[in-house]
Amino acid sequence: MIYKIRIILDAEEDIFRDLEVEASSSLEEFHNIIAQSFGFMGNEMASFYTCDAEWNQDEEIALFDMSDHGSDVKLMNETYLEDVITENTSRLIYVYDFLNMWTFFVELADIVEKENGRSYPNVLFSFGELPEDPPEKKFESEPTFDFDDTLENYDDLDFDENWN
Repeated sequence: MIYKIRIILDAEEDIFRDLEVEASSSLEEFHNIIAQSFGFMGNEMASFYTCDAEWNQDEEIALFDMSDHGSDVKLMNETYLEDVITENTSRLIYVYDFLNMWTFFVELADIVEKENGRSYPNVLFSFGELPEDPPEKKFESEPTFDFDDTLENYDDLDFDENWN
């Protein structure tokens, strides 16, 4: 089976790629396809995240396990596209380069049969150019805790200075 997938940069401008990818591709292969289609070198850390229909982030699928003693984190090279994207769960979030936080929305558009004579992966359509810098993230609310106010009222914190 072939997945037709749209990958959209989280930005105000429209920047996206439409790709055809074999459903049996690993997420590591898919990561490399996305990086190449947007012009990245592909040498930065990245993760996919499962999500719901409203794009609320859920489980991480990492490029590498960065823990010291191993963990339960799913890895891209052990996870296949067809395992995480289906007609019922058709969305993923992809984050490339955690210092710059290039964030992409990945959405399944269609599932078709493999065509003889066509090579996959295949870029169907490319729209927009990647900006020099990643789009700024706008957070929904500002922190409500005022550290300056707390430090000014240090005496009111009921802190026992002789606790040890």
